Amino acid sequence: MENEEMQSSQSINRPLLVSVILAGAFVVILNQTLLNTAIPKIMGDLSVSAATAQWLTTGFQLTNGVMIPVTAFLIEKFSTRKLFLTAMILFAAGTLTAAIAPTFPVLLAARVLQASGAGIMIPLMQTIFLLIFPVEKRGAAMGMVGLVIAFAPAIGPTLSGWIVESHSWRVLFYMILPIALLDIVFAFFALKNVTKLTHPKIDLTSIVLSSFGFGGLLFGFSSAGNDGWESTKVTVALIIGALALGLFIWRQLTLEKPMLEFRVFKNKIFALSVFIGMMVMVSMIGVELLLPLYMQNALDYTAFESGLLLLPGAIVMGIMSPITGRIFDKIGARPLAIIGLTIVAVMTFLFSQMSASSSYLYMMVVYAIRMFGISLVMMPIMTAGLNQLPNHMIPHGTAMNNTMRQVAGSIGTASLITVMTNNSKEAAHQGLSHPMIQGMSDAFMLAAIIAVVALIMSFFIKPMNASKKGPKVVKEPVAEG
Repeated sequence: MENEEMQSSQSINRPLLVSVILAGAFVVILNQTLLNTAIPKIMGDLSVSAATAQWLTTGFQLTNGVMIPVTAFLIEKFSTRKLFLTAMILFAAGTLTAAIAPTFPVLLAARVLQASGAGIMIPLMQTIFLLIFPVEKRGAAMGMVGLVIAFAPAIGPTLSGWIVESHSWRVLFYMILPIALLDIVFAFFALKNVTKLTHPKIDLTSIVLSSFGFGGLLFGFSSAGNDGWESTKVTVALIIGALALGLFIWRQLTLEKPMLEFRVFKNKIFALSVFIGMMVMVSMIGVELLLPLYMQNALDYTAFESGLLLLPGAIVMGIMSPITGRIFDKIGARPLAIIGLTIVAVMTFLFSQMSASSSYLYMMVVYAIRMFGISLVMMPIMTAGLNQLPNHMIPHGTAMNNTMRQVAGSIGTASLITVMTNNSKEAAHQGLSHPMIQGMSDAFMLAAIIAVVALIMSFFIKPMNASKKGPKVVKEPVAEG
């Protein structure tokens, strides 16, 4: 069985496999932000409040965050084809249900179904790419992954804003359903099994603890952005999440074959790459959320205009991700991270200095340059860390990386919104003319400080000549097995 799997990984049609996986991942990840600017239309059509409608986005992210930690187990339990096809079928079923949903509960259930597929897709895509490409070409491969992960959610608000201005929000789902169905058909014929199966036993206790742990933290931090940290709901969710996560980690360290391997953090470079990636995610996601809020609430721009402002940055990141990957293969992650995080820190600081007179073009250019900086950091940092792990640990590394980024995104968003809200109130009490702008400036300053901390940490990444030695050492256990 092992020989068959090794042969299939060597004889695959790599370009075809990559195309099928990227197409599926693109439509799946696009849905993370597709409804952001369509929420008001949905509220009117289905007669729900803003707080209720927001669950279409929060519920998707929450389910996504709960599914990701389980993927390491799923990748070792089920073949590549079965897992990819299952993820895409779940997503397509959710998309069809969302398009015809007669009521809000049905629409929310459809979003949860979509997210069940999406949560499997991202770690699976990264694991497959790391296994089918040699170490010296992984940067370029993960650059393509970065293109999808960054570009797809970035164009979501712009695309939905444009469509819902003249069409029903249901068109958003009808539009991506044929692409998902076509990808399922192509995957059925083209996809090969490339992952090594170890057939771990299902540990229901770990699954329950993981769901309550990561789910509780994600829900608590997400709710804190709207309800405030003093909310009972937030406090209870965070306590349950922290306790369940602590028990989950303890259980994984005591099991012979854990569902999610926390021992990956014993590798210092991997651990460093995860923490830098978390800080970059806080800075990126937080500003992507704050900027449209700032434009619509403080400067009276429309949802479409605020979404359109983010588009050039998304295009820059989409173009740069594959290029950055190739550069990474030549010079390593360290110089890219130092340059990229310097750009991110400076551009975020410029956002903190904005005023009511800041022009649309100025904000668009600063955001685009900022995304250029993030494109130099995001995937190279992740790839540098994962390159330190042996092949049999890569599913656990990708699941851990994506889980930590999800948690960081929720924590960062909640923290930045809290700073913005509290400081806006304080500015209003002081009688300042533009209190919300003051609150936004303080939140952007916090994001800039986080970027500076990540920049300092990036100096501790191994240089290229040292990091290239890592994978050669860790490959040996795989050859023996």
